[in-house]
Amino acid sequence: MGRITLFRTTPRIVMGPGAVAAVGQEAKALGAGPVLIVTDPGIIAAGLLGPVEASLKAAGLGFRVFDGVEADPRFEVVEACRAFAAQQMPAVVLGLGGGSALDIAKTVAVMLTNPGCIGDYCGIDLVPASGVPALLLPTTAGTGSEVTPIAILSDEAEKLKKGVVSPHLFPRTALLDPELTLGLPPAVTAATGMDALIHAIEAYTSVNATDLSDLLAARAMELIGANLRTAFARGQDLAARAAMLEGSLLAGISFANAGVTAVHAFAYPIGAEYHIPHGVANTLMLAPVMRFNLLGALERFADIAELLGQPTEGLALREAAEEAVEAVLLLAEDLGVPTRLSRFGVREEHIPGLAAGVMKVTRLLANNPRQLSQADAEAIYRQVL
Repeated sequence: MGRITLFRTTPRIVMGPGAVAAVGQEAKALGAGPVLIVTDPGIIAAGLLGPVEASLKAAGLGFRVFDGVEADPRFEVVEACRAFAAQQMPAVVLGLGGGSALDIAKTVAVMLTNPGCIGDYCGIDLVPASGVPALLLPTTAGTGSEVTPIAILSDEAEKLKKGVVSPHLFPRTALLDPELTLGLPPAVTAATGMDALIHAIEAYTSVNATDLSDLLAARAMELIGANLRTAFARGQDLAARAAMLEGSLLAGISFANAGVTAVHAFAYPIGAEYHIPHGVANTLMLAPVMRFNLLGALERFADIAELLGQPTEGLALREAAEEAVEAVLLLAEDLGVPTRLSRFGVREEHIPGLAAGVMKVTRLLANNPRQLSQADAEAIYRQVL
């Protein structure tokens, strides 16, 4: 009560099986000139570029393809893509792929109209002007990048992931076709699906949550909790894939407004230092951070347990809240997501440095429902060593 809040999202969202056929017309509505497609070699190898190219050709649009996106993309990838794009200034930047491709597309779109280098804009509201119109097509149900004003990039020098946060990063259009996700391998389905779930959990427990973000986060948890196992075990199930894509979208809208919390703050240092995939890094840290945060949001975690289908009737509030932790542990186990940092080469002597990295992510720690110290951060890392 008494807070002034702001709610924003991508202005146009097109969604449904077969929606990729409309990408040409959607791009043409944003600009009649050439299109820059930003993607990665895996998307091309999977055959997902074909229907996009066909639709652009049918709409009479020329295009060029930058396929140099990498996992956990570095600042240098943005600059390489910008240099490629500058050879023929695009009217539209089209991102096709997982979160890395979408984040590169968003950042390149703004860097085509703003001076300096992308490192100048890490932080909140530092991008001066809007960019070239962007159209994003996610091929995973995970990051929600198509509806967020955030891009996450790796700073190799500092061994940290850093965020560019600006309303200018919102794409003009998001186009979601669950058919593009049917070929995802089970391990990728698991990691990206857990990432989407974590977005919803963190948005729901953020100190900046609102009624609007709560509605979206709660529905996202219901959809993901009910469909992630099916999408993992039976990847050609279109209904499960569509539900996962919708859940990821709703979670993305929610956390774009409420913010994520300490789980992501813990995932960034280990992701940057040890190149652990983002969804895996988040999943590794989810349960211990939830346990730590319970005292700051018992009722919220009890709600999460119910939304994820845990039996809570007759339980005391603390017991019901603890069921939320049990729910995510069981889900991660069913999906076979790694549960130990040592598997990736992390050792006891690395923990103080990693914890120091967590404490630098003040943008996210400010959203956390419980205050966190360096000693707390070290203890949390040790739980999953």
